[in-house]
Amino acid sequence: MPLSRSPSEAFDELVLDAVEELEEHWAAEIAGVEFAVEDVPSVSGRAASDLDPEIVVDRGVPLGRLYRSGVQGVDRPVVVVYRRPIEARTADRDDRADLVFMVVAELVAELLGRDIDEIDSAF
Repeated sequence: MPLSRSPSEAFDELVLDAVEELEEHWAAEIAGVEFAVEDVPSVSGRAASDLDPEIVVDRGVPLGRLYRSGVQGVDRPVVVVYRRPIEARTADRDDRADLVFMVVAELVAELLGRDIDEIDSAF
């Protein structure tokens, strides 16, 4: 009998699936990028804005963020996906997988200086 996964583990798997899907077409370009999951956005740092291309925002709430220069202890780009805001905006696993992919794809497009349609059209 399979062990059940926690919501956090299931979400991590969705992020890994999104990264693997992007690697099919953009492996060389994202080879040095770290991908991470945090439960919620931190309250420190710059505020979320619909105008900041390094933050994917829905109604003022960050769903993901690109740290071009890395974060403490990591000196390469980091894409962070926020689990709880995404879970709150999705009804089921399929919706969640779609939204996770869109957040990751938008942040990768921003990092690579490409249009989201160029990233998304590869699929």
